[in-house]
Amino acid sequence: MKFPTETSPHVISHANVPSVMRQVAYALVPGTAAMAWYFGWGVLFNIVIAVTVALASEAAVLRLRNRPVQPALTDCSAILTGWLLALALPPLIPWWLTALGTGFAIVVAKQLYGGLGHNPFNPAMTGYVVLIISFPAELTQWPPPGMLAEVHFGPLETLGIILTGELPNALTWDSVTQATPLDTMRTHLGLYETLEEIRQSPIWGDFGGRGWEWIGNWYLIGGLWLVFRKVVDWRIPAGVLGGLILISTFFYLADPDIHPFPAFHVFSGGVMLGAFFIATDPVSASGTPLGRLIYGAGIGVLIYVIRTWGGYPDAVAFAVLLMNAAAPMIDQYTRPRTYGHDPAGE
Repeated sequence: MKFPTETSPHVISHANVPSVMRQVAYALVPGTAAMAWYFGWGVLFNIVIAVTVALASEAAVLRLRNRPVQPALTDCSAILTGWLLALALPPLIPWWLTALGTGFAIVVAKQLYGGLGHNPFNPAMTGYVVLIISFPAELTQWPPPGMLAEVHFGPLETLGIILTGELPNALTWDSVTQATPLDTMRTHLGLYETLEEIRQSPIWGDFGGRGWEWIGNWYLIGGLWLVFRKVVDWRIPAGVLGGLILISTFFYLADPDIHPFPAFHVFSGGVMLGAFFIATDPVSASGTPLGRLIYGAGIGVLIYVIRTWGGYPDAVAFAVLLMNAAAPMIDQYTRPRTYGHDPAGE
C-alpha cells in the first residue's frame, strides 16, 4: 500500500507582504485620524506628500537597478514608510523637508541596502533622524492641539503654509506653535520646578499632554488589533512598554518631584506609535522569541535614558535605530534550540 507523503514545511503561512502591510495600514487609521483631529489638515497633507515621494523614489531606484517596479509599488511597504515618517513630522512643516526625509528613507536606508528585506535600519526612522539632526528648528515647530490653539487654519490655508513655508496674515511661528509636552517637561525641570508646579499648565491632561494622550490611546487600539491578528509579535511592544515602565517607575519612586510618573512617558510623544508600528518592523527587528523581548526592552530603556539625560525630548527614533544595530548580536545569543540538537547546536 502506498501512503501519501508531504515534504516539509508542513505548516504553510498564507500571509504575504502585501496582506501584512495592508493590515498595518488599516491599524494606523484610528491614530492618524486622531492626529488629524487634534493637529489639523497638515497631518493628512504630510502623508500625501510623503507617500507620493516614497512611491516615486522607489520606482526611480528600481528602474535604475533594472528591477521589476510594479510588485514593489503594490506591496505597500513604501506607502507605510512614507506614512510613518509623515506622522512623526510637525503638521505645518514645509513640503520639501517631508520630501527630503522620505527620499532619504527610501533611496538610502532601503534601496541602497538591497530593497525590502535587506535594510538593517528602519527606513522611516532613518529619514526622521536625518531631518531632526539637520533641521532641528523646523522639526520642533508643533502647533498646540486644537482645544488649546488660538489660531485655526482651514485646508487651503494649511496647504499654502506647507507649500510656501510662510504663515498668512503676518502671523509668526511663535504665535502658532508651542513646545511639546515632552520639551516643556524637560525645560521646566531644568529650571528646578517640581512636577506638581509644571502640571499646573493647561497643556496637561490626565497622563500626558492634552490631545497627545488620546492619540496614544488610538495607536494602542490599532496596535492591539495587530497583535490579535498576529501581524506583529506581542513580545516587541510588550518589551518596549515594559522596559519604559520599569525604568521610569524606579526613578519615579526614587524622587517623584523630578522624575515624571510612568504613564506620562507611555502616553507622551510617539511611544505607542513606536512600540506597535515602528519597533515591530520585521526586517530590522530581532527575530528570535527571547531576542524580541530583549530588543523591545532595550528600546524602552533607551527612550527613557535619552529623554531624561540626552539631547532630544522624544527619543523613539534614536532608540529604535540603536537597537536595530544591536539586533543581529541579540539574535546570535538568543537562538532557540533546534529540535534534535543540544543548546550548543551540536
